[in-house]
Amino acid sequence: MKVSSSLTLGLSLLAAIALPSCSKTESSVSTSTPADPISASTPDAPPNAVSDELTFLDLEKDTLKFGFIKLTDCAPIVIAKEKGYFDDEGLSVAVEAQANWKELLNRVINGDLDGAHMLAGQPIGATVGFGSQADIVTAYSLDYNGNGITVSNEIWEKMKPAVPKGADGRPIHPIKADALKPIVDEAKASGNKLKMGMVFPVSTHNYEIRYWLAASGINPGFYFDPTTKQVDVPGFLNGDVELSVTPPPQMPAVLEAGTICAYCVGEPWNQQAVFKKIGVPVTTNYDIWKNNPEKVFGVSKEWADKHPNTWIAITKALIRAGKWLDASLENRKEAAKILSQPNYVGAPYEVIANSMTGTFEFEAGDKRPMPDFNVFFRHNASYPFYSDCIWFLTQMVRWGQIAEQKDDAWFHETAKKIYRPDVYEKAAKMLIAEGLAAESDFPFGSDGYRAPTSDFIDGKAYDGREPNAYIKSFEIGLK
Repeated sequence: MKVSSSLTLGLSLLAAIALPSCSKTESSVSTSTPADPISASTPDAPPNAVSDELTFLDLEKDTLKFGFIKLTDCAPIVIAKEKGYFDDEGLSVAVEAQANWKELLNRVINGDLDGAHMLAGQPIGATVGFGSQADIVTAYSLDYNGNGITVSNEIWEKMKPAVPKGADGRPIHPIKADALKPIVDEAKASGNKLKMGMVFPVSTHNYEIRYWLAASGINPGFYFDPTTKQVDVPGFLNGDVELSVTPPPQMPAVLEAGTICAYCVGEPWNQQAVFKKIGVPVTTNYDIWKNNPEKVFGVSKEWADKHPNTWIAITKALIRAGKWLDASLENRKEAAKILSQPNYVGAPYEVIANSMTGTFEFEAGDKRPMPDFNVFFRHNASYPFYSDCIWFLTQMVRWGQIAEQKDDAWFHETAKKIYRPDVYEKAAKMLIAEGLAAESDFPFGSDGYRAPTSDFIDGKAYDGREPNAYIKSFEIGLK
């Protein structure tokens, strides 16, 4: 078994800060409720102060294989490998592109993969038994934002006259689905509902396009009817449109073929539609929910229980990668070049860079600044907040993926089984001890809940501490 090499290099630093012991104590999440959980920290602590005792990591496993899907938000995993951050932790890591999200999850469950780039909803859906049944956990959020909703050129031409314009003649963003509703109603009345794509039933993309549609009075359909007890696997029940699953890299081709007329997907597959002149992104998920969680690094609970030190070492490397990605524009450009390689995302550099470098192109030539389209570390994007997990659970209830009524306590208990900020904080404190991060980089003292926010396209307020009140606030959705 190997010992973390970065910690070996940090021996003198650890001695210098006079840690009282080399035995490990458990770090935990405070049960207090600060006014702003995101920015909460220890105000009187000097930079790089570490309150908990730490130990060197005796790795249970040092040769690992991770899976990913060809999307730009796999970047922290790729960068941790390419910049040597995994190596610094004594880890030899191979990364492999997977065909789709279902195969990726199954390979984590059966042990073919040690961990993977996952949809934020995958550990949650698996744990509650929607689709696959397995205990999957996460200690690291890969990113915020990063998705868009693209419509075909034909649909955009129909929407465009109803979209408000600015003085320069360009559409005013965010674009709501209000302009789409008459088109949806006409198609439904003709018996030919509009068909749209999303990447997986428990993906952020599914919940985001549903949220966007429902905010404008368009019913995206349900997975369960509480009156008839009918279950509908595709989620079409009572819907005004039909949302189906398409793997992310295939989205542009399926749109171009006319199989679907719109989709919600991560980058670079919205920008690819612009470059190919086959569609127009009309909104991003930053405008649907500002700074929403998107992907996580997931492992099986069985794997985590067997490899606790290895899990911390992986988390350390990913934290460093997220910090590097958000440190400068030059780093983003370098990352876009790395991701463009065929063994990673495999899209042209120009397509990946369009969003990774702080801009986003809607109609061809309509490129706008969007510095937070991809966020990997800023705004505490990598911290696994319980409230992020709970938001996904509320949407699973809203659309009938969870059919039983649950009290608020169930949401909190479930989130704490899946999201592991204690592991994240151990990794963060070790990086601080090594001089690779500062205390102010992390939300130490958080109770695991982000501050309530109304930064949604419909202005509704979300407080993760009150999930049932949030569910009841929607006009369209199961209560």
